[in-house]
Amino acid sequence: METPDSGVSPLPREARPYQGRRAGVVTRVIAAAIDSAVICLVLAAGYVGYAGIRFLFDPRGFSFPDAGVVFSLVAGFAVLVVYLTAAWWISGRSYGCLVMGLRVVNHRGERLRLTGAFVRALFCAALPIGLLWVAVNRENRSVQDMVLRTSVIYDWQPHAELHNHGTT
Repeated sequence: METPDSGVSPLPREARPYQGRRAGVVTRVIAAAIDSAVICLVLAAGYVGYAGIRFLFDPRGFSFPDAGVVFSLVAGFAVLVVYLTAAWWISGRSYGCLVMGLRVVNHRGERLRLTGAFVRALFCAALPIGLLWVAVNRENRSVQDMVLRTSVIYDWQPHAELHNHGTT
């Protein structure tokens, strides 16, 4: 927030008209792509760590483990749900949201509770295509947003100073 004395605001002048408005499809897809990259890095780190432990116990007979498609998909789904749940519950934003200046809020403009964050994370992981509904919805809401009464808003503030950011 701008203080009368300093005249300095953490919010860029160009971003001020958008602060608190619902984010569009392009911004949200970019944030989701960043989050997907984070999940891939976590999964890759887990795989390398597991392979490293196997190597330490049997260096002569070592071969890289075969994760399998089903295991990889289940692990990816689980990591994504835990990541999104924690991010939305703790700060209202995942890393992709942070980079793109977004925050996930409930219908009152507040950060999600743990159960709300978990249900939204499950819904987003199970039906990622629901995000594309933002492109045709006048209120820039995904299928998940409409069902769960959530919104993804532009919010460049470092801390959640929510409450009625134009999400109702």
